[in-house]
Amino acid sequence: MPDFPGRLAIIQRVLPSYRAPFFDALAGACVGGLTLFAGQPLPQESIATARQLQNANYQPVHNLHFLNPQSPFYFCYQRRLDLAAINPNALIVEANFRYLSSPAAIQWMKKRGRPVIGWGLGAPLDRGLLSGLRKRFLAQFDAMIAYSARGAEQYAACGIPVDKIFVAPNAVAPAPAFPMPEREQNPDRAPVALFVGRLQARKRIPSLLKACSLLPRQIQPRLVIVGDGPELETLKNLAIEIYPAAEFPGAKHGQELAPYFISADLFVLPGTGGLAVQEAMTYALPVIVAKGDGTQDDLVRAGNGWQIPPDDDTALAAALAEALGNFTRLRAMGKESYRIVSEEINLEKMISVFIQALSAAIPS
Repeated sequence: MPDFPGRLAIIQRVLPSYRAPFFDALAGACVGGLTLFAGQPLPQESIATARQLQNANYQPVHNLHFLNPQSPFYFCYQRRLDLAAINPNALIVEANFRYLSSPAAIQWMKKRGRPVIGWGLGAPLDRGLLSGLRKRFLAQFDAMIAYSARGAEQYAACGIPVDKIFVAPNAVAPAPAFPMPEREQNPDRAPVALFVGRLQARKRIPSLLKACSLLPRQIQPRLVIVGDGPELETLKNLAIEIYPAAEFPGAKHGQELAPYFISADLFVLPGTGGLAVQEAMTYALPVIVAKGDGTQDDLVRAGNGWQIPPDDDTALAAALAEALGNFTRLRAMGKESYRIVSEEINLEKMISVFIQALSAAIPS
C-alpha cells in the first residue's frame, strides 16, 4: 500500500470506538503521522467512544452542542481545535456544514495552499436555505470521500466533479485472516438465526421475534440474540410469550463472539445500525438487514443477502422464509459474503482509497 508522505489531520465530531482501528491503521500509512481531533457526544446519543488511540495522536476538543443531533437544526462548535500546533500537510473533515468550526479550519489550510478533503455519508437533495448552505460548504473541498456509491451520486448531484469523488465503503474490520468456516449443507437440526447488537427499540427485535413465530414450523430457527441494553427484560418476557426458541446469552465482545458466528446459519439485523454485519460476513454468513443511509448498499447484495425496507414486518418475515427455506442457496450466499469482505470491503481497502484521495488532492 502506498503511503501518504506528510502529516495528516482529521477532524471528527466524536470518536466512536468502532472507528479507532481505522484511524490507527491509517496513521500507519502516514509517514508524518496522523492527528485526530474529536469531542464527546451528548449523553442521550448512547455512542460508545474511544478515549485514546494506539498509533494516531488523539487531541480531545470540547464540543458545544446546539439542540439535539436528531433535530434538522442541530449545530456543533468545537473548541480547542488548534491546527497550528500540528501544522498538517493535509486535512480531512466530516462533510457536514452543521459543524461550525470546520470553515475556519478549512480556511486555515487554504491560506497555506494545503488540501482539504471532505468525508461523509452523502448529501440528500433538498431545497431552501439548508440546501444552499450545504452546496457552498461542499464546494470548498479539494476531494470528497463517500461512504457508499449512493453517497457519491449525491455529492455529484451537488455539483462536485466526479473525478474528485472517491468511494471508500464503510468498513470496521480488516479482511478475514482465517479460512472461510465450513458448514454442513443440510444440517440435521433447526437452523440458527443470529442477532448481535445493543438491545434498544430502534433495533426492532420484537419484529424479529414475531416474524420467526410466523414461519412454518419446519424452518423456525433457534434465534440467538446477543447483546444487552434497556430492552433486555422486556424482550425476554416477549419471547416467552410469542417465541420461546429465542435465547439471550447477554453481551459478548471480541473473540467471545466467534462461537456464535460460527454456529449460526444466518445473521439478521432488522433495525438501524449495522456494525456487526461486516463481522458476520467474515464468518461466511448471509445477512438480512434493514435499508438505511446507503452504507450497506455495497455490502449487502442479492448474492449474499436481503435488504428489507425499515419498519416492514411483512418484508422481514418474507426474507426469513426465503432464506431458511433453501440451505443450499444459503450456504452459497455465505461464501459470497466471505468473498466480499475478503476482496472488496475491509479496512485495508478503505485506507487505500483514503491514500488515493490524498494523492489526488495534493497539488502536483
